[in-house]
Amino acid sequence: MALQAASLLPSAISICKEGKSNASFKETSPFGVSVSHLKAEFNPHPVKSKKFKRKLSVKPMVAQIATATPETNQAAPETKKTLRKGNVIITGASSGLGLATAKVLVETEKWHVIMACRNFLKAERAAKSAGIAKDNYTIMHLDLASLDSVRQFVDSVRLSGRPLDVLVCNAAVYLPTAKEPTFTAEGFELSVGTNHLGHFLLSRLLLDELKKSDYPFKRVIIVGSITGNTNTLAGNVPPKANLGDLRGLAGGLNGINGSPMIDGGDFDGAKAYKDSKVCNMLTMQEFHRRYHEETGITFASLYPGCIATTGLFREHIPLFRLLFPPFQKYITKGYVSEEEAGKRLAQVVSDPSLTKSGVYWSWNKNSASFENQLSQEASNPEKARKVWEISEKLVGLA
Repeated sequence: MALQAASLLPSAISICKEGKSNASFKETSPFGVSVSHLKAEFNPHPVKSKKFKRKLSVKPMVAQIATATPETNQAAPETKKTLRKGNVIITGASSGLGLATAKVLVETEKWHVIMACRNFLKAERAAKSAGIAKDNYTIMHLDLASLDSVRQFVDSVRLSGRPLDVLVCNAAVYLPTAKEPTFTAEGFELSVGTNHLGHFLLSRLLLDELKKSDYPFKRVIIVGSITGNTNTLAGNVPPKANLGDLRGLAGGLNGINGSPMIDGGDFDGAKAYKDSKVCNMLTMQEFHRRYHEETGITFASLYPGCIATTGLFREHIPLFRLLFPPFQKYITKGYVSEEEAGKRLAQVVSDPSLTKSGVYWSWNKNSASFENQLSQEASNPEKARKVWEISEKLVGLA
């Protein structure tokens, strides 16, 4: 019966990803071949019109050496520098994968989590429910469907005086059953405008804050998706991700000057999500090429596995929501719990062995991490450069 459901809902089955939104946040994908109940609290307000358009300076502690004298031939002991807690921003941290990751990091007693969410009260309740102590997290408002909100969030981070060490781009919108496109505050198709453009601007604006970090390592991580990689079984379930010649992206994704889809085609909610994931993975590749050597910052994407029970799929038809979890658990064996997915993302945030930049991380059946291979399109340097340059113009950076 599960297999039959899969054939009935191809676009959905290929979606299980990682990072969700109110409109539906992705989380993990169904078939981790080539190679967690996430529901990022991200609840963007879709707009149907285009009209809407710390620095904690850890001062080096200088060892004081006493001058030796004939009477006391002793030197004062050297003062050891104590490593402070790391500070990590997680978008969509009020539920699902984002919340699970925040919980894992806080429990190590080595991290302070900045929960970047749209709904402050929901985030507060989620943190309390997860047992996260108040002094281990800070909630800051962020609506990735509004570039003004992104800029205000960045200003708040700078004014907080708290250093930034890691940025995790987890939140995402998924609207698989939408018949017509909805739009962000600036008039971009909602899925790409939120998942890609919102995170693109956020990462670019926070780059200077990350450069200032004195933490042993600095990282920018984005949750990718197996459904955006056409070199996998899941990635070949229609509609397949395809950015084409980027004519729709260049036209502003507004459905007025052109198509709301990146490739210039007709609107498809499931494909829009997959295309946004390809952009996410291309963006991390381009960040790596442009900034890793200069800054030492690690740029990476990942796919933590298929969290089939995530709220990401709440916009899907009831039959899919009923059959997809058992299909993943017993047929594809690709199911991953929210808790396990949170551990995997936390590993990419903090594990000293995962410092390699420009990598797309995945996990095998034994939960061992490995460098996975991206599809030809998701790893195309020329396409990554074009997506970067067009995105700069769309978000006002060029």
